[in-house]
Amino acid sequence: MNEDPSSISTLHVTEHTIEEMRHHIRRYLIVGVALAVGTALTVWASLINFGSIEINIVVALLIATAKGFLVAGFFMHLISEKKMIYAVLACTAFFVVGLFFLTLWSMAHGSIIQVR
Repeated sequence: MNEDPSSISTLHVTEHTIEEMRHHIRRYLIVGVALAVGTALTVWASLINFGSIEINIVVALLIATAKGFLVAGFFMHLISEKKMIYAVLACTAFFVVGLFFLTLWSMAHGSIIQVR
């Protein structure tokens, strides 16, 4: 327990080189800009009538999916994870897409319960 505090800080500094840190920071900045562009695209797409509400919803969900991939892949580091993480992610995506389609289907076929 008598470690020199300066040697511990030196260990953390030399763990990653300056070039590696610049590479990571640049990647995060690019992803951040892509998310800002995605947000602007979402706002822009919300102002356009694509012909039906279903198409508008699909466009909004596609943009949201791309933004979610960027957040999960880069900020949550899922791009470099193992197969188990991908299996859980695939199951989650399957059920989310299923719930989206059930929602769109129920909207297209009217409400089942009538409130008086």
